[in-house]
Amino acid sequence: MIASLLRHARPPSPLAGRLAVQSLLFALGEGTFMTGSAVFFTQIVGLSAGQVGLGLTCAGAAAFLAAWPMGRLVDRFGPKKMWAVSAAGQAAMFSLWPFITDFRGYVTMAVGMEVIGALGGAAHGAYTIDVLPPDERVKSRAYMYSALNVGFTLGSLMGGIALAFDSNELLHALPWFTTAVFLLNAAAVSRLPKASHDERTPEERKVKVPGPGPLRNPGWMLSTFFIGVFWTNQVLLNVVIPLWLVQETDAPRVLLAFLFGTNTVMCIFLPMAAARGVHDVPTALRAVRVSSTFLVVSCLITLATHDTVGWVTIALVWLGHVTVTGAELYLSAASWSFEAELMDPRQRGAYNGAAELSGTLGKVWAPAVYTFLAMNWGAAGWLTIAGIIVIATAAIHPSSRMARRFLEEHVPAGVLADARASAPDPEDGVAVGPPSLIDAEDPATPAH
Repeated sequence: MIASLLRHARPPSPLAGRLAVQSLLFALGEGTFMTGSAVFFTQIVGLSAGQVGLGLTCAGAAAFLAAWPMGRLVDRFGPKKMWAVSAAGQAAMFSLWPFITDFRGYVTMAVGMEVIGALGGAAHGAYTIDVLPPDERVKSRAYMYSALNVGFTLGSLMGGIALAFDSNELLHALPWFTTAVFLLNAAAVSRLPKASHDERTPEERKVKVPGPGPLRNPGWMLSTFFIGVFWTNQVLLNVVIPLWLVQETDAPRVLLAFLFGTNTVMCIFLPMAAARGVHDVPTALRAVRVSSTFLVVSCLITLATHDTVGWVTIALVWLGHVTVTGAELYLSAASWSFEAELMDPRQRGAYNGAAELSGTLGKVWAPAVYTFLAMNWGAAGWLTIAGIIVIATAAIHPSSRMARRFLEEHVPAGVLADARASAPDPEDGVAVGPPSLIDAEDPATPAH
């Protein structure tokens, strides 16, 4: 047992271990602040609940609009550099929270945080695909996902301790603690090895990648839209099932804590198991089918709890939460493979930004729609939710094939082949990832 746990804790490679440390630091800082953020905004900044919600909506809209241009910046200046800039920028923004005293300042800060975060998200995605050898990508991302969940768990604990003392002084300290952790995160990112797209000269950065971008790749936009639909499993996990438990079953409310604890434990210890064998588009599609099966089963189990009583209800609600967590784990593995296999290797930042746009459209509607369906239509609502997932599962198969054909038509075969080739060991100080953007291209093509 101990030996098995030790094997699970060992990173797939030294680089995966360093990336996992960064994931843990990010989640520790983010989780600490987010746990106490509602109290901080209302009691320290002095906002109403409505103002907090409106500010978050504005910030979400800003992140949506910024995703595409932030991805272009990543491709222009390199993923590691932009990732480090974003991490340092987030640290600076957190340090300003104690000085915000009104709604206007809150909205400005929230929007700035999300735009900087959009840059970091696009850069992180491009960097990890660029720097990790193809045969380690999914396994390493799964290890990083485990570390991320450990960080959020520790962050929630730190934030919970601050809230437990009911002290405004401790609440004031939350942004400072997060600032310190994000500075460590920025330092960790800056010490990572460079990927090939970070090694380009200023002249190379001016060269425009020939051919269409991700917004003109209908297969990519559709596939990432459907992935967004699949990620509505988080709406079931965090919103709909808890509401259903409280309003439509006889299960005790304290069960909610046990459910979220189960989800946390599973997301720490099982990502690598779920990712095993997922390494290309066909295996990713298989993982999507497994994920969707779990989600449909969760809907069927949960709808049955309306008419059960006592321990039967408790067991079924818990099982429904376990199966929706299984959907999350297998979908994560599939998503990482789609990112690696269906992006133009020369435009990973832009593809990440475009994915954020279409993925958001795929899931932004779910909180209102799923809550209405489950709470007002009952069993028919849960079956409708399951039907939405089944339709998306069927549709992502042709859309992913369309995305692959688009790459084969518009990206040089050598570039695609190089992107699948194993990279050198980054611990040797060698730049890793596919060759320079201008390889196999016309260097005379000007940038816009």
